[in-house]
Amino acid sequence: MKIRRDIYLNKLISKRHNGLIKVVTGVRRCGKSYLLFKLFREYLKNNQIPDDHIIEIAFDAYENKKYQDPEVFFPYLTEKISDQDQYYVLLDEVQLLSDFESILNSLARRENVDVYVTGSNAKFLSKDIITEFRGRGDEVHMYPLTFAEFMSVYAGEKAEGWRDYVLYGGLPLVLGFQKPDQKAAFLKSLFEETYISDIIGRNNIRNKAELEELLNILSSAIGSLTNPNKLSAIFKSIKNKTISKTTIKRYIDYLEDSFLIDSAIRYDIKGKKYIDTPSKYYFTDLGLRNARLNFRQVEETHAMENIIFNELKVRGYNVDVGVIVMNETDTAGKKIRKQLEIDFVCNMGSKRYYIQSAFALQEEKKIQQEQRSLINTGDGFKKIIITKDALAPLYNEKGILVMSIYDFLLNPDSMDI
Repeated sequence: MKIRRDIYLNKLISKRHNGLIKVVTGVRRCGKSYLLFKLFREYLKNNQIPDDHIIEIAFDAYENKKYQDPEVFFPYLTEKISDQDQYYVLLDEVQLLSDFESILNSLARRENVDVYVTGSNAKFLSKDIITEFRGRGDEVHMYPLTFAEFMSVYAGEKAEGWRDYVLYGGLPLVLGFQKPDQKAAFLKSLFEETYISDIIGRNNIRNKAELEELLNILSSAIGSLTNPNKLSAIFKSIKNKTISKTTIKRYIDYLEDSFLIDSAIRYDIKGKKYIDTPSKYYFTDLGLRNARLNFRQVEETHAMENIIFNELKVRGYNVDVGVIVMNETDTAGKKIRKQLEIDFVCNMGSKRYYIQSAFALQEEKKIQQEQRSLINTGDGFKKIIITKDALAPLYNEKGILVMSIYDFLLNPDSMDI
């Protein structure tokens, strides 16, 4: 089964011969090796790059174990690069190569060598891996399958695919399992034996139970505003445990650093400033989130919001939570301040979009509620409401684009209709 990952393949293609080490990062099992060794290699072959000028090594393969020694690997590579023509060096699980930072920096200095690497241990999953290459790294960050990528190989209708995607997420390997219990078992095992182990190993966490409790709380509250103070209070009141806000903040940083979760901070639209706390947290893959909760708490409303957030990140937007401060007068004539929320403020260069995730718009009251914050932004940037179902994308009387989640996810240009 071939899955097209054109978003990332095109990024790699655009970075060819730029003199930097192309570093493919992303949460485990999102398809980094497949991108490099299958899709990118296939592209090179189709562009008449000869086999002997594509050097690929998977350091975790038994037959390549000897190359984990730099005293063996570097001479081998030097011998392979036998002329002045362009060579492409593709390295998987490069963290297994001792002193890989120095080796890669040395390769990057060669004008006829283009280097591409992936890695998946705790250190390499970290957001700070690029700093290891002393300014010579160029990151391509990869996500699990988008819904469009998922549906490109899914044998069924989009409504059925949506149900599976909401429940089991977009890790490519999940598509290889036919039965629901197999998918669930794979995700639960992956979460426990790989992701948590990576985070604990990298950060020398001594209290695994605390980290797992925090993961459970965050998993139960995707898309909800929270902060370390609130989370500390939850531990105290519900779990009867005392964990400092400093420790919780550190744990959240570890989870974000490993690409397991991502955050959206609040932005005062009229005041044009960021509000440090509280923030919203979303999971990079919903299947992992659901596995964490043993598939007991799958609310489609919150799942849809999480999926929209991930899609916006994949499309390259900076995503914040919008806040609009309103001064109003209550029925008693007393002046009050209200804060209206916009789910997502999306920025890319000079472009901005305001997006509301509204699972259903069946009642007029709900429509007015979702529109109110959008029409009070005080600017002319595009406003969009995404619902579970809509007949077709259309602009309503307020100039707001209303579309279904399917139209949004399956059309890469949906925001510019």
